Amino acid sequence: MPKVEITEPAKADIQEAYDWWSDNRSAVQAAEWYESIFGAIATLQNMPERCPHVPEAGLSGVGVRQLLFGIGSRPTHRIVFHFDIDTDVVTILRIRHHGQDDL
Repeated sequence: MPKVEITEPAKADIQEAYDWWSDNRSAVQAAEWYESIFGAIATLQNMPERCPHVPEAGLSGVGVRQLLFGIGSRPTHRIVFHFDIDTDVVTILRIRHHGQDDL
């Protein structure tokens, strides 16, 4: 089972999204989103290859993938990660809102 590591930029992305949600929506929804995104990240321990490559041409060529995530009926964020088969490590690189520019 792969080990999952979250980079500092990804942690900052999560905190920024949580803060925005809490300030502009509700603290309850922010907490639900926060817990849910870590649950989604944990699912990458099982078959991370199930997720598609990112649409960014330069990144997909080096094996960067994405897991679409949202707490409603539609995904609102992309969990951008790399899976290294040799070390069996999933590295969470960034968390991107669907409205943000590509990496």
